[in-house]
Amino acid sequence: MATFTKELLSGSTDGAPIDVAATATPGTLIHTAHATSLDEVWIYAFNTSGAKRTLTIEFGGVAGKDLVTCELAAIGCGLILVIPGSTLTGSLAVRAFCSVANDVSIVGWVNRIT
Repeated sequence: MATFTKELLSGSTDGAPIDVAATATPGTLIHTAHATSLDEVWIYAFNTSGAKRTLTIEFGGVAGKDLVTCELAAIGCGLILVIPGSTLTGSLAVRAFCSVANDVSIVGWVNRIT
């Protein structure tokens, strides 16, 4: 029988938001998946700028199929779900970059399935 454990994103300090500092690949580290267990990754983003921003998530790689891109409206739009529980394993990394450094932050968690 599978066991689910809620974990912090490994790129976060004590669960605090992660500022997306990178503006190109490789992005700011958000999470590194477990080597053998399955990580169900939930990521929300929010924009702290007065202008819309483009956010790109590198989900396990940097090729076209690994990239999730979205536009975030200006400050006040709240938390936007970017990765809705997609799974990853094998120590693959989730990274993010944005059109402007430090204008977008990320929060979330991982359900580790063993």
